[in-house]
Amino acid sequence: MSGLKEIRNRISSVSSTMQITNAMKMVSAAKLKKAQDSITATLPYSNKLSELVKNISASIDSVDSNPLFVAREVKKPLIIVITSNKGLRRLIYKLYQLS
Repeated sequence: MSGLKEIRNRISSVSSTMQITNAMKMVSAAKLKKAQDSITATLPYSNKLSELVKNISASIDSVDSNPLFVAREVKKPLIIVITSNKGLRRLIYKLYQLS
């Protein structure tokens, strides 16, 4: 009699563990889908940035004739930082100020 009760408890335990495992799989699948969607959403920005760099590099005829490449005294440096979010940009700016 007690053996049957132990078996039922064991079956119940395994069943509840399976339910928890299935729920965890569903949560991880949802998180993966969200991450994939965010990566896919950045694709147009990546393509546009690549196109911009290609256009700039194609418009440069030669280094000698372009006034932007003439050596001159640096009064105020300009740093353009392209990052995924504002928080990272601020971090890079703070690190630059420290150096």
